[in-house]
Amino acid sequence: MKRIFILLSGICFALSGFAQTDTTGTKKEGDTIKVGNMIIIKKGNKGEHDNDSEVRIHRRKNNYTPSNVSTNWGILDIGFANFKDETNYAAAQASGFVASNVGEEQLDLRGGKSVNVNIWLFMQRLNVIEHVVNLKYGLGVELNNYRFSQENVKFTKNPTTVALFGGDSSYNKNKLAADYVTVPFMLNFNFTPRREEGFGFSIGASAGYLYSARQKFKGGPGGKYKVHDDFDLRRWKISYIGELQLGPIKLYGSYANQSMFEKGLDFTPYNVGIRFSNW
Repeated sequence: MKRIFILLSGICFALSGFAQTDTTGTKKEGDTIKVGNMIIIKKGNKGEHDNDSEVRIHRRKNNYTPSNVSTNWGILDIGFANFKDETNYAAAQASGFVASNVGEEQLDLRGGKSVNVNIWLFMQRLNVIEHVVNLKYGLGVELNNYRFSQENVKFTKNPTTVALFGGDSSYNKNKLAADYVTVPFMLNFNFTPRREEGFGFSIGASAGYLYSARQKFKGGPGGKYKVHDDFDLRRWKISYIGELQLGPIKLYGSYANQSMFEKGLDFTPYNVGIRFSNW
């Protein structure tokens, strides 16, 4: 009986302690109650019939202080790649760059399958005016995969031509990949500089250098087909870039200032997507 009494007493004591534990972020210290970033202070006599008490509510200041130079490592972008086609196909066919049976319809992209992945090794933010206006710059790689709706489109090299496979070439994957080493430079406007995940936007430009290009097929009679070449793609790509931050959600976009090809095809590339970063 004594053991049962001790056990019940222990359970009651534990339940009492649990009931006094605050799980909502509310903390009471005497006549002071803390709820999130608010402090509620009650002043007055402590008698049973006290009607002269005073209640005051204060907001605690955000302790986050941004640094003048901050670095964000390992940023990842995932989005869609596409291009604006303004090719004069009559002239392109006359020059021999594209075959007579290749036109805008054959070089149309599969929008949901054409992807852009950017891996930024780092980005830095430099305070210019009260942490509201900043400079942002970094270094990374842009990986663009353009998937064609016409699965038997083929790029040849030396010289570059665009044609269609003859016969029954039932390839189930056909993509042109263009990868760049890129340096972005932006002017950043942060409307909530005292918050870690604030609201703002950035605008600027980027310069990218083409370090790898290839066309790759999967399926069909050969199983797999890959050709490495620049296919007369421009070595340098200059793009207008932008970034939108809505708290934890960050969006990005880019639009090149000219065609990705030096001749033949007039494809102006652009990308949009989601950015995964600390700020």
